[in-house]
This record gives sequence, structure tokens and C-alpha cells, in this order.
Amino acid sequence: MGFAAVARVTDKQWVACAVEDRVGFGLVPGGELVLESTLCHDVRSSDTPIFIDHASEDPEFRNHPTPRIYQIESYASVPIRLSDGEYFGNLCAIDAQPHKLREPKTIGMFELFAQLITLQLESDRARDRTESALLDEREAGELREQFIAVLGHDLRNPLAAVAMGATLLQRKAHDPVAVTTAAQRIERSARRMSGLIDDVLDFARGRLGSGIGIAPTQTDTLGQALEGVTAELREAHPERRIVSDIAIDGMLRCDPNRIQQLLSNLLANALSHGQETTPVRVAARFDGDDVVIEVHNEGEPIPADRIDKVFAPFWRRTAAREGLGLGLYICAQIARSHAGTVTATSSAEQGTTFTARLPIRA
Repeated sequence: MGFAAVARVTDKQWVACAVEDRVGFGLVPGGELVLESTLCHDVRSSDTPIFIDHASEDPEFRNHPTPRIYQIESYASVPIRLSDGEYFGNLCAIDAQPHKLREPKTIGMFELFAQLITLQLESDRARDRTESALLDEREAGELREQFIAVLGHDLRNPLAAVAMGATLLQRKAHDPVAVTTAAQRIERSARRMSGLIDDVLDFARGRLGSGIGIAPTQTDTLGQALEGVTAELREAHPERRIVSDIAIDGMLRCDPNRIQQLLSNLLANALSHGQETTPVRVAARFDGDDVVIEVHNEGEPIPADRIDKVFAPFWRRTAAREGLGLGLYICAQIARSHAGTVTATSSAEQGTTFTARLPIRA
């Protein structure tokens, strides 16, 4: 036979997967034929092999359009069906000369080849599933190790502060100033640990595939809420300048608490990594039905080969920075839960800008 192929045949298309072409038929792997012009389509419909010895003299096929279209006399096509019942396609062969293909040995050979192809396909799929499972397990193991290491490191600091505060309370119980100082230290540490735990819970929800939960409501006060976030961070960082331009009004449908969290995380990131002598700029505006929130800072840019990793869990630009490295990951998950996106651009000339785009206009 001058031409043979393994073809993926569905109810809509015929695509060559592997080809042996000795006659210049012109088809290569990935090439397509019009499904309805092929006898493979008939084989799929009937789930029955077709063998033609001499098409122009065959009572059933001498007036069939396919032999005339492809100028063939002999033809063989057997179905390839996987063990789960899926119809994969066909093993087919054609030639311009007649051949005795309906002999039992020839039919048996084609059917055996089809069975071998089925075994190969299933072996390939099993290998792909195994490799995917191994990659998932490796990724889970790496995340688990990162989680334990980073969480252990970051929880140790506030716990140490709580212990120091408790010791100070014991030693200075009769000193009101010392008691107040110790109480404030314990309160700050408790808030810090609470924030870490909240981040861990949000991370777990995101990794489990359910995404970060949101409670969408109709609101016309998101702009005020975002101004409130900016004011809180100004208070927490009196030595830094935060310039805001928030121009959002009208009715929106979103979870305002989560969007406040998103802005808070982006601002905290900018304050942590931005140049201390230049302002951090916050902007919020409408772009069609989208609310666009931008946070910009000057300073050392994020390297180009790391910009795509900033939204990965446990990503931290330097190990010395505080935090679990979950803030930007949580931002991305909050945006995703609102059917939106968060992106980052960074260069020495233009600075670093994080942009959240949320389709939340009611």
C-alpha cells in the first residue's frame, strides 16, 4: 500500500497523527481531510472495518465518491477504540492499484496493528497521567516545605514578642508605664499572628480550588472604603507619603471587604519594597464596566525573569522581608473571585505598578 496513516477521527474532523507516504499523497502529521470525503467517517459511523480490493469493480464502492476523489483502487480502514469505549480514530491505508485486502490474513494483520496502536495510546496516556500526578505531588511537597519553613519563621517573631511582654508584665506589674508598653506589644503581636492566620486560611482556600470566598453586595461606598484603607496605611507609616486619586462612585456589585484587603496588600507591598524618599501612588477609576485599581512605587525594579512569579504563593523578593509571601497571591485570588485580574509591570525608568481590573460595575 502506497499510503498509510493513523488518524484521529471525531464526529467533526479527520486529522493525521502518523503517516507513511510512499506515493506523494501529500499528507503530513497534523494535516486534515474533509471528514465527509473519507471512508473513515463511514467506519466510525458503523464501527465496522472497510476493506476494498478493487474499487472500480466493486459493486458497493464503484460509484462511491471517495475512491474517485482520492483516485484509489484499494482501501483498508479499521477502527481504533480504547478500552474505556472511546473511539479514537482509524488505521487506514490506500493505493492507486488494486490489492487483495479481504483475505483473512490481511484483515487479521490490520486488526492486530490497530490493537497494538490502542495499547500504545493507552500506555502514553497512562504515562502522562503518572507524570502529571508526580508533578502535582512534587509541587505539593515543595509548597508544604515552604509553608512549614516560612510559617515557623514568621510566627516565631510575634510569639517571642508576646513572651517578652508577658515577662515584662510579671517583672513590672506595679509600673503602669511598663504594663501599658507590654500590653501594647502583646496586642500588636496578636494582631500580627491573626493576620498571618487569615493569610494561611485564604491560601488554603485558594489552593483547594474553591477560591477565596467572597460575599458580593450592592454598594455605592467602595470609593470611601478604599480611601479608608489609604488613610489607615498613612497612619501606620507616618514617615511615608501616599498620594491617592480615587474616583469611584455609583453602584457596584462586589465584596468591598475583600477589595479593601486587595488594596491593603498592594499598598503594603509598595511600602515594603518602594523607595522611601518617593511617594507611593494609589489610583482607582472606571474603565467601561471595570473598576481599575493601580498602586505605583519607585525603587528597585522586579527582575524581568521574576515578574511572572510575584503572584505565586510564598513569593518574597528577599528572605529578610517579613510576612509569609502570600499577600500578592491573595490579591490575585480576590481578583479572580470577582472575575478580574491583577497584573504587574516593573522597570527602572517607570517604576513598579500593580493593576487590578475588576468587572464589578452594577
